[in-house]
Amino acid sequence: MADQESPMESAEQTLQRIFASGNSTVGSQIAQESDRYARLQQATFPKPAQTRLIAVANQKGGVGKTTSAVNISAALAQAGARVLVIDLDPQGNCSTALGVKHASGEPSVYDVLEGRLTIAEVKRPCSDFPSLDVVPASIDLSGAELEVAQLENRNNLLDEAVQTFLNDADEHYDYVFVDCPPSLGLLVINAMCAVHEMLIPIQAEYYALEGLGQLINTIGLVQEHFNSNLIVSTMLVTMFDRRTLLSHEVYDEVKSHYPSIVLDATIPRTVKISEAPSFGQSVIAYDPHGLGAIAYAEVALEIAQRSPSVLDEIAARMKEA
Repeated sequence: MADQESPMESAEQTLQRIFASGNSTVGSQIAQESDRYARLQQATFPKPAQTRLIAVANQKGGVGKTTSAVNISAALAQAGARVLVIDLDPQGNCSTALGVKHASGEPSVYDVLEGRLTIAEVKRPCSDFPSLDVVPASIDLSGAELEVAQLENRNNLLDEAVQTFLNDADEHYDYVFVDCPPSLGLLVINAMCAVHEMLIPIQAEYYALEGLGQLINTIGLVQEHFNSNLIVSTMLVTMFDRRTLLSHEVYDEVKSHYPSIVLDATIPRTVKISEAPSFGQSVIAYDPHGLGAIAYAEVALEIAQRSPSVLDEIAARMKEA
């Protein structure tokens, strides 16, 4: 009797068999990435019990703020969540990366802040992910701070627009992300007043830690004077190079100060992450099997899994207010 045929091994199993016991660094990395990707495909991304409103902010530029807002949103949408991204940076890089038009004169968040249009009228779908909507920003937004500075409700313009939209929307949104400009001006204050959570990306370099105290201080002032329900729920270490001692030291330093909010997942330096926006895409859509997409999907999964504890903390603060 002929021997029974053994089941065909998967690509992941083949890579593990070839590389797992060898000395090839590249081979080992490929095997690890393949295994991480396979685990993500099997993972369940739990949806939050209520809408999570999250501002992504760091006044220091070049730390992966917009990149993180774009790719975390895309990863959550890919996993089935309904997501709204509000681009509050006049550079409009978030809009670019999600493939949404944002030329000067196009309907944008600028019109929302000035009361000419609503979020429902301005939002545009992301072509790569049907459950992801984008409120774009254009260079016109750069003049908004001066134009609304004299208004009595100048700090709550975005909050009022977001609450009106969520109350009137036909569909429930699981997440609202606000991508903030790299500053601590009126636009960022508006973002902090419109959300319940702050997500702070931190580059794995010592210079990136210098401005963290200033940002935390600003958040504290907003909590005290404008939005007592605001919490710093998440810190994400970006541009992490696992081969260098410096990256590990920065991660350990931040983790020691903020043990409950620093994510276990980190974002590496990869060419594909930087390359994706030039094609009007997130790295999740541009290179879905690559290391950058895997890392951001792991971050999104961790954020989703933390929803119950984060929402409990927000609810507790609301009771105290």
